[in-house]
Amino acid sequence: MRLSPPAALLLATALAAPQLPAQLPPAATAAVAAPGVPQAATRGPRDPAELEAFLDGLMTAWMRDKHVAGITVSVVRDGRILLAKGYGYADVAKRVPVDPERTLFRVGSISKLFTWTGVMQLHEQGKVDLGKDVNGYLDFKIPATYPQPITLLDILTHTPGLEEDPRDLFTEDSLHITPMGTWLPAHMPARVRAPATFASYSNWATAAAGYIVERLGGAKSWDDYNEQHIFQPLGMTHTSSRQPLPAALRGDMSNGYEWKQGEFVPHAFEIVTGAAPAGSVSASATDMANFMIAHLNRGALGDARILGEQEAELMHTRVRGHDPRLPGFAHGFYEQSSHGLRIIGHGGDTQWFHSSLSLIPSENVGVFMSTNTNTGGELSFLPFLTAFLDHYYPEPVPALTPKASDHAALQRFAGEYVFNRMNFTSFVKVAALSGTIPVAAMGDGTLMITTPFGAMRLVQVDSLLFRDVNSGTRVAFRADAAGRITHAFYDATPMMVMDRTNGLGRPAVHQAILGGGLLMFLAIVLTAIVRFFIRNTPGRPRVEPSIVNGRRALTWAGLLLLVFIGLLVSLVSNPDDLLGPTPTMLKVALALPVMALVLVLWGAWAMLAQWRAGDGSVWMRLRHTGAILVALVFFWSLNTWNLLGWRM
Repeated sequence: MRLSPPAALLLATALAAPQLPAQLPPAATAAVAAPGVPQAATRGPRDPAELEAFLDGLMTAWMRDKHVAGITVSVVRDGRILLAKGYGYADVAKRVPVDPERTLFRVGSISKLFTWTGVMQLHEQGKVDLGKDVNGYLDFKIPATYPQPITLLDILTHTPGLEEDPRDLFTEDSLHITPMGTWLPAHMPARVRAPATFASYSNWATAAAGYIVERLGGAKSWDDYNEQHIFQPLGMTHTSSRQPLPAALRGDMSNGYEWKQGEFVPHAFEIVTGAAPAGSVSASATDMANFMIAHLNRGALGDARILGEQEAELMHTRVRGHDPRLPGFAHGFYEQSSHGLRIIGHGGDTQWFHSSLSLIPSENVGVFMSTNTNTGGELSFLPFLTAFLDHYYPEPVPALTPKASDHAALQRFAGEYVFNRMNFTSFVKVAALSGTIPVAAMGDGTLMITTPFGAMRLVQVDSLLFRDVNSGTRVAFRADAAGRITHAFYDATPMMVMDRTNGLGRPAVHQAILGGGLLMFLAIVLTAIVRFFIRNTPGRPRVEPSIVNGRRALTWAGLLLLVFIGLLVSLVSNPDDLLGPTPTMLKVALALPVMALVLVLWGAWAMLAQWRAGDGSVWMRLRHTGAILVALVFFWSLNTWNLLGWRM
């Protein structure tokens, strides 16, 4: 089968704007689109010159079409660097080219592989037990929400059962850096499922693992540990996890760029706050090549060794997965399966840098690629790796023929699903309201699964297992003891699960409630405006105080809620702003629904007064009663999504 994109990368693709670059970088001399790249003459990359020609065409076309300022790439095979090359600029204004040996790129979550390597080093030394409660290694306590404690193995496989909270991960202010020992307990996410059940990617848990390395590794800090036990032994002289970078490396750091209004806009160095082990590393392509070689060579680079052979093999061995037919997790590395190959690796994204690292152990091949522009997320994982595999390891996708007679049997899979990597206890939960994944049984015997990023037509190929008719992407389902479908697993995202939603928990239900409620409040406000201008019209009948009070209450409640939604939309229009501390404006905005609820309760009191006194017509009282009931259901939905009150 062929690789299918992770959701985050698909989202980046969906949001990309087709614009023309202000200028072409220096390597942009040819225009070869990825789909037109011919297959290599031999299996796997072997000839550096042929590899360079292939990458030159690929990168040239992509940098031009996707408006990427700079890319750095390295490819290794059989213990040596086959090619390392930079494309474009590290500094557009000064026209500084990307140097694969010297230019540092932010590698984002690929930093986790250094954290996991440190954990496995401690495991090899007997300092940690992967199966024991991590509370024994920390100086703060993770609550015992479930009988099963969280272990390092749970963290290595992203199965600790924690909710997601992306806030306060990034800053551009070096004074905002918080020590891990302070940041971790202050930002502890809730435990929302038992550990070792379902994967849900967790930056916080990785940071906790890095803190354990810092505490038990014998170095002064996690940064010192990396330098002494990984970077220096591997000759990674242009790599650092320190923030800001050491003075000796700052001049080699690439700018991060945003493609905006036809030009590359530089941004300051991104600082990962207290969760540094989850994403703070900056590195050159050749340094990352050394790291890949060491892992492919079972822990060794020349005479240097960062892991014993057995420990390195253990680190690369699959240990958990949701379905044995789909990729799962090794010890930190996540698996991919494509073109008949088992691939282990990791992706990495900051706001401006997007990277991927992939190892093919059976071929002794490793590939690293990083871009320095926000649009690079469209290239750094799926398109690049897929183009590389198509070129060097071509494999046709077997044809599938659906059976229309399967339609009735497929109805059990139909429904709404949501990715389980979400927040449950704060206002951030509302992000999941728009992330539904509908699955529909089609008349031709296929399942149609639609995400905000694209659609797939799936044909059943085995019990609870489906494959996309075009790409070969696989989706597996899980049923409970009664045969009801409860979960779906997407082969390219072993770090997340799709939960099936039911009844009043379905986001579509709440979308209808919130949308309908807002329309009602808008109508009430517009009606009040009309009444204001005609209030002194001669001959208008006198309106009882209970009716006036009810109207005023609902009008002001509606106005507050419309302002609240406007502020919320304004705040989330730039999701990157929520990666820092919670904006003050959001804290203020969350007061508005509380005020509106008080007004609606006042309106409810007025409604009761109307019925007791018989004020107005029956139809008027019924309308008022209906509006109050709709408003209360509206507030119930707001509360469900943690938007009623200050759940920070």
